[in-house]
Amino acid sequence: MRFNPKANISRGRVRDAGGGGGRGGGMRMPIPGGARAGGGLGGIVIIVLFLVLTQCTEGALPGGGTGSAGQVQGDPQGIDSGDERYANCRTGADAQDDPDCARMAVALSLEQYWSSALPDQAGTDLAPAVINTFAGAVGTACGQASSQVGPFYCPADQQIYLDTTFFADVLEGQLGGQGGDFVEPYVLGHEYGHHIQNLLGTMGRVRTQQGPESDAVRLELQADCYAGMWTRDASDGDGIFVELDEGDIAEALDSAKAVGDDRIQQQSGQRVNPEGWTHGSSEQRMRWFMTGYEQGTLEACDTFAAARL
Repeated sequence: MRFNPKANISRGRVRDAGGGGGRGGGMRMPIPGGARAGGGLGGIVIIVLFLVLTQCTEGALPGGGTGSAGQVQGDPQGIDSGDERYANCRTGADAQDDPDCARMAVALSLEQYWSSALPDQAGTDLAPAVINTFAGAVGTACGQASSQVGPFYCPADQQIYLDTTFFADVLEGQLGGQGGDFVEPYVLGHEYGHHIQNLLGTMGRVRTQQGPESDAVRLELQADCYAGMWTRDASDGDGIFVELDEGDIAEALDSAKAVGDDRIQQQSGQRVNPEGWTHGSSEQRMRWFMTGYEQGTLEACDTFAAARL
């Protein structure tokens, strides 16, 4: 993964939200297997995805009202110009050397892609999402959240949240992912996919929340497909990236594999039980990412119409 050194990334919508405790503090994702005593997968099953599927699909609007997630009004919170963590992120050269600046570059690339693809393919304008990094815990319009939940999207404030220690501590350390510099971009692409679903009103279609054919699984696989759509565009050179190679795609697929429900159940010492799935199997997650990558359309990513997931 290489960035265009001359690209201006300063408008990437990323800010540091701070949080409770220093880096490494707060609650952490339990090690797979540690949830046995509590029955089921507990917090592990929501890794990399959607904290608020049940809480905020019909959640509060930023202005204090209520309504469907697809009807959130108003612009999201903008960039915090006083944020010291990202103050020196100006160019693609900065992104090549600094993971924080790389995050800003990815955020800008996602926004640029969906600013074009969403109106072109769905007739809907993009209200950009903000990406918030935090340590330990963070307050959101969907409630207080700790690092234990992994990266997530809150539709009530149209923002993405992640504790960046997740990738080394959980995805690699606990779930056996291989890691790599395109792992976080894949995760951010998935979470931005949830934002697109929010804008299109897709979240309001979720009625069933567990099982291999459930609406929850369809929602998550679609977000993987949307991540693949963006990756396809970025790999063609979007002005911010100058190269995404086969190794980057392999890293994204390995991450999708690591967070498949069947893989997490196995890592937790459980038997594979599709009736408990909320995000899809490793094979499904990899396949739908590649569907988006190879076909590049919202129509191809319509998991709710798919006869086979």
